[in-house]
Amino acid sequence: MRVHVVSDVHGNVEALARAGEGADALVVLGDLVEYVDYGDPAAGILGRVLGSEVSERFAHLRTHGAPGELIAYIRDAWSRVQDADAVVEDAVREQYDLLFGAMTAPTYAIPGNVDMPRLWPEYERPGLSLPDGNVVPVGGLRFGFVGGAPLPAGQMLRRSGPWTPHLRNAEEFAAAVHALGPVDVLCSHVPPAVPELAFDVVSRRPEAAASALLDVVHRDRPRAALFGHVHQPLAARVRVGRTECVNVGHFRRTGVPYVLRW
Repeated sequence: MRVHVVSDVHGNVEALARAGEGADALVVLGDLVEYVDYGDPAAGILGRVLGSEVSERFAHLRTHGAPGELIAYIRDAWSRVQDADAVVEDAVREQYDLLFGAMTAPTYAIPGNVDMPRLWPEYERPGLSLPDGNVVPVGGLRFGFVGGAPLPAGQMLRRSGPWTPHLRNAEEFAAAVHALGPVDVLCSHVPPAVPELAFDVVSRRPEAAASALLDVVHRDRPRAALFGHVHQPLAARVRVGRTECVNVGHFRRTGVPYVLRW
């Protein structure tokens, strides 16, 4: 059995259309949407709608801004767009039409933090499964799926405009993870809470990770825990007990899927 796994697609339709070649199944671990293009400020939804200057400022504040500064800045920028909610949703749908259309069958896809999961049921079809929160058999193994990213404990999501990231209450996220039951392969968008896996060497800070995922790794000792989210990780893989915890890579940049064989 050969399964190809990708994460952090961020609009790379051409590579996604090739990602399932030679595989028995394709697994997509979220972040389909290209909201901000850090390489090209004029691209992405933010650059195309609000302009490259706003996109560049967003990128700067994300890593160097004071607490709350990014949210205040981007809320103000979106307030100047008429019917901004509809503008953003139309831009997301435009990307999803291409991205979901590029997925070969069979595909199992879950949303990341840069996704709009309320739109996903519109794209489900035979051969394209949306197994977030469920365990499904793939080639005789139990694959467990949890999408999105957890907020820090005690924090609530603050709306900063028409785009709201798919961030889940910490308790809700943990409950979804623990409800999976025994799995052979644990699939998520964010990594288990292992410092080397969560730390991004470019932004120089830890990204979102989940202690609940690490709990399942210790509890069930799956063959693999697969995830993305951290684009430039300090460590791309770490063994925890018998489990290989693997960042499958920043697919937007590499265009190369991670290959899981058994």
